Amino acid sequence: MAINFVPLDKEKHKDLKVAVNSSFSFAKNTHLAAATIREFAQLAATMPLVFIEDPTSKRHHVVTMLGMEQGQNLFLTGDTWKGPHVPMNIIRYPFDVRPDGDKLGVYIDEGSDLVSTGEGQALFTEAGDPSEFLDGRQKFLADLANSEMLTQRFVAKVVELDLLDQIQIRLTYQDGKQRNVTGMMSINEKKLLELPEEQVIELHKAGFLGAIYAVMMSVGQLNRLVELSNDTENPIRNMQLSAVKPEDQAASEEAPTE
Repeated sequence: MAINFVPLDKEKHKDLKVAVNSSFSFAKNTHLAAATIREFAQLAATMPLVFIEDPTSKRHHVVTMLGMEQGQNLFLTGDTWKGPHVPMNIIRYPFDVRPDGDKLGVYIDEGSDLVSTGEGQALFTEAGDPSEFLDGRQKFLADLANSEMLTQRFVAKVVELDLLDQIQIRLTYQDGKQRNVTGMMSINEKKLLELPEEQVIELHKAGFLGAIYAVMMSVGQLNRLVELSNDTENPIRNMQLSAVKPEDQAASEEAPTE
């Protein structure tokens, strides 16, 4: 079914139920997932975190890489997630929290296979109040929204301090083919170490310094993606990570997108 997020309405959706299982099949074609600062430490121990820039809005975002190619989620084998942590922006589905007028509202994907009037967890009681299940989901979504707002402030500060550099990954596959994965940015450690002491203290007090190091350390998890590719038809034989020189940026072959 096509994705169709609409505001959750107690009248319109009073009979809806959501299937609760450990299946993440809906994310099988998701190669990037938005990451929030409160989960950086957990994510960084499992998967790479990188910055990307929206070509339209020019805004930067932090995402976690789930695969090396568009439409590829290496953390999924069938419906099973291969890792100890699942990004919050995947767990939230089929719900989302989005601007609704002058406030944030809970949305639901009416086109999701997880949503039906058959079996599953009811969203509302017979009296029209949120069910215990929905109440828990709303609290989770509130935590996610708060974390996303803090993440936006973190990203804005990193961009303001000019700490990002373009990076690229050179992949060689088992069949001998090669390709570049570009369009990503990471923290330049040299620029970080050269920051004035007062700016480092400011980052520390804001809780951003630990987040910066989590992002830097997570790049090592690119090796995890190489290992996971062994379960595909054309495994990655080796990988080389390098910074992109300004004169080479225009020659990028492929850029990850959300």
